[in-house]
Amino acid sequence: MKNLKFLFALWKANLQAAMEFRSAFLTQVVFMMVNNGAYFVFWVLYFDKFEQVRGWTINDMMLLFGIAATAWGFAAYFFGHFATLGEVIANGRLDYYLSLPKPVLLHVLASRSIGSGMGDILYGIGSFLLSGYLTPAGVLRYLFGVLIGVCIFISFLTIIQSLSFWLGNTAALSQVALSALLTFSLYPSALFNSATKFVLLTVVPAALVGTVPAEFVRAFTWTSLLQLFAGALVFLVLAAVIFRAGLRRYESGSAIQVEV
Repeated sequence: MKNLKFLFALWKANLQAAMEFRSAFLTQVVFMMVNNGAYFVFWVLYFDKFEQVRGWTINDMMLLFGIAATAWGFAAYFFGHFATLGEVIANGRLDYYLSLPKPVLLHVLASRSIGSGMGDILYGIGSFLLSGYLTPAGVLRYLFGVLIGVCIFISFLTIIQSLSFWLGNTAALSQVALSALLTFSLYPSALFNSATKFVLLTVVPAALVGTVPAEFVRAFTWTSLLQLFAGALVFLVLAAVIFRAGLRRYESGSAIQVEV
C-alpha cells in the first residue's frame, strides 16, 4: 500500500508538471492520435481490396491496434523512464534514486511521464470500441490483454537497457529493440512462419503485446491465457533479476543529481 501511495504521488506530480505546459501536452496527445490513425490507413486501404488476411478482418486489426496502442500508452504515460533507463544508468543518475528509501526500479520508471502516451491510450480505447468486440467478456479480456502488454513493454525494455550496467550507454540498442517490438506487435502472427512466431513469443515478445491478446479477446482459450500469464511473469522476473544484478555492480557518478 505504501508503494501504491508513492506511485500515485509520482503520477500526480507528473500530471501537475504536464499541466504547466497545457497546450504542449494537448498538442502531443492530439498529434499522437492522428499519427496512429494515419498508420492504420494502410490497413483500411488493404481491406478495401481484400476481405480478410488469413482469418483476420478489419475489425480484428482495430482490436489489435487498440490493445497495442493502449498498452504502449499506459507504459509511456505512467512509467515513462522505461524508454530511457539506459541513459539514466550510463550517466550516473541512479545516485538520486539510491539515496531515497523507495524501490529503486519502480521509482526510476514512474518518475517520468511521456505525455504523448495519453494520445495512445485514447486512440487505443477508441479503436477497441469500434472493433465490434464490446461485450462484458470482451472488455474484461481487453483489459487483461492491455495489462499484459504494459508488463511486456516495461520488462522487455528494462532488460535491454539494464545492459547499460555492463555495456555503457545502450541507447542505440534500446531504440532498435523498441522499434522491433512496436512494429511487429501491430501485425497478426498469422502472417509469419513457425520460426518467426517463436521469435515473436520469446526473443522479441511482440506477439505477447498484440496478436496473442487480440486472439484472447476474439475467443477465450486456456492456451492464450497461459501464454499471456506465463510470458508476462517470465519477463517481469527477468527484468527484476537483471536490474538487481546490474545494480550490485553499479558505479555511482561523482555527485547526486536531482531528477527533474
